[in-house]
Amino acid sequence: MTPTLSSPMIRRAGALLTALLCALVLAPALAKADNPIVQHIYTADPAPMVHNGRVYLYTGHDEDGSTWFTMKEWRVWSSDDMVNWTDHGAPMNVGTFAWASKDAWAGQAIQRNGKFYWYAPVVNRATGRMAIGVGVSDSPTGPFRDAIGRPLVENGEIDPSVFIDDNGQAYLYWGNPNLWYVRLNADMTSFSGSPTKIPLTTAGFGSRTGDAARPTLYEEGPWVYKRNGLYYNVFAAKCCSEFIAYSTAPTPTGPWTYRGTIMPTQGSSFTNHAGIVDFKGSSYFFYHNGALPGGGGFTRSVAVERFSYNADGTIPTINMTTGGAPQAGTLNPFVRQEAETIAAGSGIETEPSSEGGMNVGWIENGDYLKVKGAAFGSGARTFSARVASAGAGGTVEVRLDGPSGAVVGRCGVSGTGGWQNWTTVSCPVSGATGTRDLYLRFAGGSGYLFNVNWWQFTA
Repeated sequence: MTPTLSSPMIRRAGALLTALLCALVLAPALAKADNPIVQHIYTADPAPMVHNGRVYLYTGHDEDGSTWFTMKEWRVWSSDDMVNWTDHGAPMNVGTFAWASKDAWAGQAIQRNGKFYWYAPVVNRATGRMAIGVGVSDSPTGPFRDAIGRPLVENGEIDPSVFIDDNGQAYLYWGNPNLWYVRLNADMTSFSGSPTKIPLTTAGFGSRTGDAARPTLYEEGPWVYKRNGLYYNVFAAKCCSEFIAYSTAPTPTGPWTYRGTIMPTQGSSFTNHAGIVDFKGSSYFFYHNGALPGGGGFTRSVAVERFSYNADGTIPTINMTTGGAPQAGTLNPFVRQEAETIAAGSGIETEPSSEGGMNVGWIENGDYLKVKGAAFGSGARTFSARVASAGAGGTVEVRLDGPSGAVVGRCGVSGTGGWQNWTTVSCPVSGATGTRDLYLRFAGGSGYLFNVNWWQFTA
């Protein structure tokens, strides 16, 4: 296609200049506390989904050092307490869609009839335009496969959001610079009728000044859901820099009424992208910023805040914090916990494990991971970890309350002959009682020390 001045490609190109100018005056922010919720890679465009007592979070992945929206895969995370997030890796990427060439941009997943459908925009190799594909899986963590082997819908626009109404009718919304929807059929991989453009009126989506081609605040990234009979459309507003605004309607197709700002422009990313879910009796607002070291408009990170609706159903102003959402429950250290279940960390990375799932790797001296709110009760007696090392190994220091906190156990790790040659090591523990933040700090010589697949305490 030949891009027009209103196409998302051109608008994002204009945003590049804004980002570069901002980079000259804004120093990279440092991650603090538990926001962003993922600290070992850059993540963007959060799409949360609640399923079987867990929040599954579907994100994009900004590549390190990106100077554009360089995104090759999508990632999945999950949590049952909103602070300790398990890394499930990348179960879908551009290559999942044989007809796609690049740009694993913002998508959303939903469950129906025992299957999980992930709608995502990519560039159609044949046309050069953005199109929306749909992946399908039997598990919320994948792997996902191309459900239909072609684009579900294509008009050069981006950012699909999917919603199933109480009567079972599913809708797919998307668009930049316009806002579109289709009524999905029950199979979730086809639709009835043709794409319909939602009128972008100033009454429905607010008034923008200084851009005759964009008279309303709507920019991109719709997130549509229903609460107490009212339909909400939360969206990124007024590039660039964006803020998060919302509109409401009595039906899923309108008419929409603009309700105002949710999250004002802030943080060191010129885009933002929101998702909202209810979980364990509370409401949560997901967004992204540039808060990690080296972060910015093309190296973003997902964060979350807990909030409460006003009595009349309106959404309050929500600001970015470094503390994030409070923990919804505690973590049980006496059952096997994946090492890639992390509240925060330093230096570590993750990779697929030969034993399934992911493992923590690329561990060097002084690196650590944090698990928040581990309920030790009257005390733990031993600590065990599944480890592998192609080098000389090192030590797992079991600490409480901080990376320099009290050491309650030390487990030595010897070389195992390979980074995926796993063995289990154990050591005695003393002083781990009550509900505490657990830090696994890694010590040893130079270079990479060992990998960790899982860990567990005994009472």
